[in-house]
Amino acid sequence: MAAEAMEIDDSLYSRQRYVLGDSAMHRMAASSVLVYGIGGLGVEIAKNVVLAGIKTLTIQDSKGASLSDLGSQFFLREDDVKASKNRAEASCPFLAELNPYVTITTRQQPITMDSDLSYLGNYQCVILTDCPISVQKRVNKFCRSASPQIKFISSDVYGIFASAFVDFGDQFEVNDATGEEPRDVMIGDITTANPGVVTCLENNMHQLETGDVVKFREVKGMTYLNGRQFTVKVLGPYSFSICDTSGSEFGAYDCGGIMTLVKVPKTMSFSSLEQQIVNPSLLVPDLCKFSVPPLLHVAYLTVKKFQEEKGSLPRSWHAGDAQEFISMAKAVNVEMGSKLDVPDFDEKFLALLCKCSSGCLPPLCALFGGIVAQEVLKSLTGKFTPLSQWLYLDSCEVLPKEKDCSPDLFLPRGDRYDSLRTCIGQNGIEMLANANLFMVGCGAIGCEMLKNYALLGISTGNGKLTITDNDLIEKSNLNRQFLFRPRHIQKPKSTTAAQAATDINKDMKIEAQQHKVCPQTETTVYTDGFFESQDIFVNALDNVEARRYMDCRCVSNQKALLESGTMGTKGHVQVIVPHLTESYTSQQDPGDEDYPYCTVKHFPAALEHCIQWARDKFEKEFVQEPQLFNKFVQTCPDLQQVSQELIRGTSIDGAVKVSKMMHQRPYTWQDCIGHARVKFEKYFNHKARQLLHSFPTDQKLENGSLFWAPPRRIPSPIEFDINNDIHFLFVNTTARLLADVYGLKYTQEMLEKQVIETCTSLVNVPVFKASSKQTVTDESVKKEEVTNQPLSGDIVEESGHRMLNVLQSKGQEALHALNFLEFEKDDDSNGHIDYITALTNLRAMMYRIDEGDRLKIKKIAGRIVPAIATTTAAVSGLVTIELIKVLRQSPLEDLKNCFLNLALPLMLLSEPGPVAKTVLREGLSVSIWDKWEVKGMPSFTLQQFIDHFKAKYGFDVQSIVQGVKIIFMPFMPGHMKRLPQQLTKLLKPVPNQKYVDLVVSFDGDGDEDVAGPPVRYFF
Repeated sequence: MAAEAMEIDDSLYSRQRYVLGDSAMHRMAASSVLVYGIGGLGVEIAKNVVLAGIKTLTIQDSKGASLSDLGSQFFLREDDVKASKNRAEASCPFLAELNPYVTITTRQQPITMDSDLSYLGNYQCVILTDCPISVQKRVNKFCRSASPQIKFISSDVYGIFASAFVDFGDQFEVNDATGEEPRDVMIGDITTANPGVVTCLENNMHQLETGDVVKFREVKGMTYLNGRQFTVKVLGPYSFSICDTSGSEFGAYDCGGIMTLVKVPKTMSFSSLEQQIVNPSLLVPDLCKFSVPPLLHVAYLTVKKFQEEKGSLPRSWHAGDAQEFISMAKAVNVEMGSKLDVPDFDEKFLALLCKCSSGCLPPLCALFGGIVAQEVLKSLTGKFTPLSQWLYLDSCEVLPKEKDCSPDLFLPRGDRYDSLRTCIGQNGIEMLANANLFMVGCGAIGCEMLKNYALLGISTGNGKLTITDNDLIEKSNLNRQFLFRPRHIQKPKSTTAAQAATDINKDMKIEAQQHKVCPQTETTVYTDGFFESQDIFVNALDNVEARRYMDCRCVSNQKALLESGTMGTKGHVQVIVPHLTESYTSQQDPGDEDYPYCTVKHFPAALEHCIQWARDKFEKEFVQEPQLFNKFVQTCPDLQQVSQELIRGTSIDGAVKVSKMMHQRPYTWQDCIGHARVKFEKYFNHKARQLLHSFPTDQKLENGSLFWAPPRRIPSPIEFDINNDIHFLFVNTTARLLADVYGLKYTQEMLEKQVIETCTSLVNVPVFKASSKQTVTDESVKKEEVTNQPLSGDIVEESGHRMLNVLQSKGQEALHALNFLEFEKDDDSNGHIDYITALTNLRAMMYRIDEGDRLKIKKIAGRIVPAIATTTAAVSGLVTIELIKVLRQSPLEDLKNCFLNLALPLMLLSEPGPVAKTVLREGLSVSIWDKWEVKGMPSFTLQQFIDHFKAKYGFDVQSIVQGVKIIFMPFMPGHMKRLPQQLTKLLKPVPNQKYVDLVVSFDGDGDEDVAGPPVRYFF
């Protein structure tokens, strides 16, 4: 059932399919998983694998819900605690709501050393949480002895540190280690030598590693390479060697060729838990803590040993238990012998881990819930590289400084925050409860963050949590925005998410808004006063423009910002703190790839060029031109007069295009079919013939080389065939979209092939006529330079006659307003993606480029960011850990930026980049966080303003700018006469305006002026 559902319900799984692919999705849809222990960590893992779309999940737990569970287990409610309801039974309905295609079952028996484990044979993967080491070993041994071997994972969160262990058996095949899309790389040269050296075309880095396997195609001369695979040795970013190419069978390289990386499956071998306990393979995630993972391994084994021997975890902040724990840890370390290198046996650190171990830090559950769930998906699909084999992480920086670590502040108080209190203390609980936090975005990251806020008790005291998102919930959101359900579709994200968060913690004070945070709301809703009222800001955004805007506002108002984002299995977290760190815009994000105009227009060499061309066509014909038509008709209502002006040779912006649209306007469905058929001929037949007319296949450049040398590809005219599916799709969708634009009705029957075939047979298809129009071949020429060329008088005059003829024959009927189509990638019924798919693949055929599947074209054309719940959960956990630190005003060395890629798996934690300082003069430096303030008065003059800087900073003012308006420059005519004038007259504030921000530059030591920080002048 699940596999079939995914075939027909792509709107639910679309973003995830871009990450995992169809093959992996089908494997998951046939898999069964067991998660044991449904506490804070277990429920996170279960939630993420259910969202991913496995076939069956069994959750097993013998414990009843307790009050402390409410601090980390978001599916438990107070009524469950009162009834001591089994945690698995209580969580089952909530998990079932997440995905209707996943079957959820429960078990309430504990796994012990005496348990019958035969039922585990029903599962492909078993995950244990909160389970003794002895039981873990027994289960692991059973899993390894099964045929086929059952994949085994164990994970735990103990207070402020967490662990994960993976064992996928003796032989586990990874069929795609990275998940990265193989790139086509153009070849520039291949030597005839031993070994042969392949050199890529300029600006085509191969991005290979030695040992990779590549495949060649379209090589001319050395054709023996085509279709064959070769192992490479990297020589440089643009070159690599292959095999001996000096044999006669290879021949001499002529030109052309494309190289593509071949994904070769690899086999990994895992050690058992018993072996890995004494000889662990450890990942080092924190670049500032290289020596910590071995110590955490000892701490983890000691916690397990303490729990088994004492029957309970160490008591919260109990000095006696801590001392006994340290002694036990020393014994564990000795038992390990020389197999584990613990370079620094830090007793103080071990004592902290012990004192917090009975608690639970919820964001660690979110982080490891995402990481472990991704390992589950790897075990089921073979997609991505599994963890090898231990991962440990601690968050000791969330603890208050030693002077504030009075044990009584960490002791249980019989409420839902006891497990959190053990980790951050009562002062930390109150700090979070009183925080004023503003979060922008309530999508995937936003939902996970709200869940984390609810568990932490954010804004449950004197604080308030403000959230905003102007989007409505779509079906495709449900796969990763886990607070939403099918019944919420088309409801506002912010209000729905706020209600779901208060269902977890009813004491939260949340104000849900639906405004955009942008310049338009800067003076009305999200004013400087609003920013000043907040303690911290959190971005949960999905676009760079909004991130930059929020960063700018936070820098301007000197407020901390937590920035994060995901793309498939990749994620990032950046901590931005006033006067401590750099800001988001301190580093430049890579922009979208911008292809040369002539490449997209005339000489595509890759599918991406064809997709861009198709996307541009949609925008031009169905958005820009209808908008232009409507605007022109509104602003020039007397088109009779306009046509006369054109006939007299007077050029009017947009008139030529409007006259063509009036002339070509369809009035019937038959007209729409006719236009579509003619467009096919123009785009895919006449275009190729024109290029070959302008540039024959044997044409050469001035240097003697062939014009049609790679990367240029020779086009071939396509002959229309209604029986070709892509040809039919183009005519069908083009006609539909034209009808939508011109407001023409059509029925489902009119879209049938037989009807369209009859209509196309009646079309008078124009015969190709060669044009003398120049074709742009210079890659440096921009589109605007070509499209903004002045029109000749003949063209203008012709357009006037054309417009007049239409007005005389059709009258007002030719002037009815048009509908412009807003491109919508997620509605498969509207034909938008079908149109772009048809255009893309027809153009690819014309240039002999490999065609693309609809899913890939949709992803690129729609600029879809691949998304998966596991990465989102992990990133939200990392952000929330940093949130606690920033509210504590932790020093720079305690803060952590992070980049992770769960596919590899890779996690890199590092100290944020420190804020850069600019020295204005000796003894005076400023940073992006500085802002100079000048307190004025109604009589304050420009001269007094200038004197202020001379007296306070020793600088002579050289310029004062307000926005784009120059207020003062000494050398500009008349500006020196402004010195005695009042600033209010020069700056012209609006009523009730309190201040204005100015850019002031000063006279430097050299010839150049010195730019100071922003200056805020108060009237």
